[in-house]
Amino acid sequence: GDNFSLFFIFLFLTIAALTLLGSMDYLERDNIQHGEYYALILFATSGMCFMASSSDLIMIFIGLEISSLSTYVLAGFKRHDARSNESAMKYFLLGSFATAFLLYGIAFVYGLTGTTNLMDVRSKFATPGGWSTAALAALLLMFIGLAFKVSTVPFPIWTPDVYQGAPSPVTAFLSTGPKAAAFAVLVRVFLGAAGTSGQSAFWLLWISAALTMTVGNFAALRQTNLKRMLAYSAIAHAVYVLVGLAAGMASGNPEATSSVLFYLAAYAFMNVGAFLLVAHLAGPNEQRTEISDFTGLGRTCPGVAAVLTVFMLSLSGIPATAGFFAKFYVFRASVHAGLIGLTIIAVLNSVVSVYYYLSVVVTMYMREGKPEATTPQMPLPLYAALAASLFAVFYLGLYPNHFLMLAISSAKPLP
Repeated sequence: GDNFSLFFIFLFLTIAALTLLGSMDYLERDNIQHGEYYALILFATSGMCFMASSSDLIMIFIGLEISSLSTYVLAGFKRHDARSNESAMKYFLLGSFATAFLLYGIAFVYGLTGTTNLMDVRSKFATPGGWSTAALAALLLMFIGLAFKVSTVPFPIWTPDVYQGAPSPVTAFLSTGPKAAAFAVLVRVFLGAAGTSGQSAFWLLWISAALTMTVGNFAALRQTNLKRMLAYSAIAHAVYVLVGLAAGMASGNPEATSSVLFYLAAYAFMNVGAFLLVAHLAGPNEQRTEISDFTGLGRTCPGVAAVLTVFMLSLSGIPATAGFFAKFYVFRASVHAGLIGLTIIAVLNSVVSVYYYLSVVVTMYMREGKPEATTPQMPLPLYAALAASLFAVFYLGLYPNHFLMLAISSAKPLP
C-alpha cells in the first residue's frame, strides 16, 4: 500500500496493542476472561486496516463490516450486565441503519459510473458539470453512513450510551480505532474522489462540523459521569478532524491532510490512555465512574491522579501536550484555507471544553471529601500501556516535528 495506508495500519496496530495490554487484568477482575475477546479485537483491527488501505468502495465496505460486527459483540461483552447489553443493542441497531446508507451511496456511485474504484470515480466526475444531483446524493448517503462511525451530526447521539455501557477497554478501542478508520475513508472519498465536486461537498463538511461541535461540547458540560463526559468530548473531537477535511476540500493543500493524520494519532494516545485509566479506577464491575467518585484522588493516589491530569490537559489542548499541537495544526490549515468563520467557532468550542476537562482535575485535587477505598495495585500490562500513552502525549507535544514530517509524507500520495 501507499504511505497513507501504512500510517493508518501502524496507528491501528498501536491502538489494538494498547487496548489488549489494558484489558488483560480487567477481564480477569470482572470474570469475563474469554479467549474470543482477543480474537474480536484483532478481527476489528484487520477490518480497519482494510478500510484505510483500499481505494475500492466494495473493499472499504467489507472492511467496515468486519470491524463493525466485531465491535458490536465487544460492546456487549459483559453478557450478565444490562448496561453492556443495552450498549451493544443500540450500537448494532443504529450501526446497521447507517451501514444501509453507506451501501445505498456505493450503489448510486456504481450506477452512475459503472465502477467502484475511487480513482476511476474521480476521473468520471472530473468533467465540468460531471457532478449531477444524483452524484451529490450518493456522496451525501456515503457521508451519512460514515458520520455514524465518527459520531458527527447527523448521527452523534448513540455515542454516550454505547461508550458508557461497554467495558472501558472496549470503549478506549471504539473511540479511537473505528473512528480513525472511518476518517481514513472520508479522506479518500472527499479529498480523493470528490475533490472535483466543488462547493456542495465542502458545505456538507462545514455544516456537520459546526453543528457537531456545539452539540458535543455543551452536552459534555452537563455530565456527571466520566465515561459519558469523555463520550461527548469524543463527539466534539471528531469535529477538529472534519475542520481539517473541510480545509483540504477548500484549498486542496496536503497540509490539511497531514494535520488530520497528526490529529488522529495524538487523539488516539490521549483517549486510549484516559479510558484505560478509568477502567482501572472504576473497580470491579465498574462501580465508580462518576466524576465525584474521584474526590481526593490526588491525596490517596498521587501518581494515578497525575497521569489522569496529563490526559485531561492534553484533551483540552494545553501546550506541551500532544493535544495542543494537534489542534494548532488543524486550525493553521483551516486559516490558510480561508475558513476563518469555522476556525473561530472551533476555537471558542475548544475554550468551552477546557472547563469540563479541568473539572475532573479540580475534583481530584481541590475537593474535600472522604477519599474512596484505595485503588488496587496497578497491573504490569496496564502500567506499560499507560507509560506508552504518556510518552506519546509528551513526545508529540514537545517534539512534534518528527511526527509531522511522517504525517506529511503519508499525506503526499493523495491528490
